[in-house]
Amino acid sequence: MANPKRKHSHARSHIRRAHDFLSSPHPGTCPKCGSSKQAHTICGYCGYYRGVTVVQMEPEQEAEKA
Repeated sequence: MANPKRKHSHARSHIRRAHDFLSSPHPGTCPKCGSSKQAHTICGYCGYYRGVTVVQMEPEQEAEKA
């Protein structure tokens, strides 16, 4: 069975563990409908992104939000 030849340094262990303590991204709000959405993405309720209609949403989804 394979065994490591040398001990990992403290710096190498810390570099490997650097991503363990990242926090999740905070949701933003859509300026058009006010629902929560991830930053830099299309709104899932109204289909807007930066003031432009990117995706035409069905009326049932917009009615559920209101």
